[in-house]
Amino acid sequence: MEIFLQQLINGVTLGSIYGLIAIGYTMVFGIIGMVNFAHGDVFMLSAFIALLLLLLLTQVLGLPAGLAFVPVLFGAMCLTALWNFVIERVAYRRLRGSFRLAPLISAIGMSTFLANFVTVTQGPNNKSIPPLLDHIIPLTTGGAYDVTLSYKQILIVVVTAILLAAFWFVVQKTSLGRAQRACEQDAKMASLLGVDVNRTIALTFVIGAALAAVAGCLFLLQYGVVKSSDGFVPGVKAFTAAVLGGIGSLPGAVLGGLAIGLIETLWGQYFSSDYKDVAAFSILAITLIFMPSGLLGRPDVEKV
Repeated sequence: MEIFLQQLINGVTLGSIYGLIAIGYTMVFGIIGMVNFAHGDVFMLSAFIALLLLLLLTQVLGLPAGLAFVPVLFGAMCLTALWNFVIERVAYRRLRGSFRLAPLISAIGMSTFLANFVTVTQGPNNKSIPPLLDHIIPLTTGGAYDVTLSYKQILIVVVTAILLAAFWFVVQKTSLGRAQRACEQDAKMASLLGVDVNRTIALTFVIGAALAAVAGCLFLLQYGVVKSSDGFVPGVKAFTAAVLGGIGSLPGAVLGGLAIGLIETLWGQYFSSDYKDVAAFSILAITLIFMPSGLLGRPDVEKV
């Protein structure tokens, strides 16, 4: 029972990171119907930006690592959002009205560019940071296995919950959210009614990148290392989470992320860690057979 509780905590922590990345996928797909396959590499890039900012503040300016984390988080969000704004402007905007495969090919090309850019500039090896927030809270003691909860795991779950609530409010209650929903329903009609479609889509990419940057910082905080190949697998799993939860739904993206994180950790504990990815994708396939729109997604309505 203790092992199950520990893996449950680990799975929720990992799933929260997947959920933050998945929100970026689901927001972009919901508005322009495009899967941004470079989003996983934007997440990896944000982790490297956070790493460099942390080293700059701690080793050059001499700030304590714990105190430096907050400016590192905001700096990574701003710089990653700027990167994604440029990516949308250069790689996607001109292809928006072309045949459906063109943006997909451009996204794969941008993903390859980002991965190779980081490999060339930072090298292919693991880059590490000093341990942060390593204090733990023992939940059970005296048994065969002690269940613990670390401060950074609490931080990851709390930040994910706060950001989900904040961006749900943005989408449902603000003028930007109304513009996003209008573009999702019919971008051409929204443009005729005065909505700046290009600005709305660019801001959606910026918001998605900012959330990916938060996920990158939390990933770096949790595991302490990052390498240039860390964009592909988390990106694919986050996309799987978005599809599982119902692509286009913000709560569904986080729910899907939690589901993937729990499947991965529990399967790795009780069966074989070599097949944990197979288990996650198998659950996705089974879910989509019986619920094609995902757990919280809405059925597609074809416009005629």
